[in-house]
Amino acid sequence: MDLNHSITVNQSIAETWKILTDLERIAPCLPGAQLQEVDGDVYKGVVKIKVGPIVAQFKGEAQFAERDDTNFKATLKASGRDTGGKGNASATISAQLTALSDTSTECNVVTDLAITGKVAQFGRGAMADISEKLIAQFADNLNTLIDTEGATAPATDTSAPAPGATDTSGELPKVRKIEGPAAEPLNLQDVAGGAMMKRILPVLAGLVALGLFLKRVFSRRRKKA
Repeated sequence: MDLNHSITVNQSIAETWKILTDLERIAPCLPGAQLQEVDGDVYKGVVKIKVGPIVAQFKGEAQFAERDDTNFKATLKASGRDTGGKGNASATISAQLTALSDTSTECNVVTDLAITGKVAQFGRGAMADISEKLIAQFADNLNTLIDTEGATAPATDTSAPAPGATDTSGELPKVRKIEGPAAEPLNLQDVAGGAMMKRILPVLAGLVALGLFLKRVFSRRRKKA
């Protein structure tokens, strides 16, 4: 499944490149996402999704497959799995920056997405609609971050190993944990709209019914015991 999006960042192309390739800084801008650790050049984290009373958590990782600092082009490989065992996803994300002015940059993003499990049944149209809204939210959050903190990232602990770096002994760096507040789950009911929810609700109703059934069964067993 190919998804195409475009966002505008209120910075020069050089500054935009620095920001968008700093995955640790921009990860919180994606609704529901939380970066948890950096292992060499691999970034690991979770994405939380909420549909009604049901909250699903996807564990995933991402790393740059290509990074052209001269032509402002990058390719990111990402994969994730539902911790509840209901599906998996993988994506190849290619981004190309184009200067619109000295203070404005367009970022064109092409995503080759492969999904399995419950999420796959919603179809390309619904997934494209959701991804469009998520990208718009990401762009708003990113520009708010820049307006608040500026284009340059705040100073960080220089004693922590940088992604892909080695220490003086030549050994691979240790996993660096990312401390931060837990991400709020992305509420699909707010993002998806009516058409998507018509497809989600039967699945949600089935999960709720199954939960109530299991609760009743276990309750009866405890009473008998």
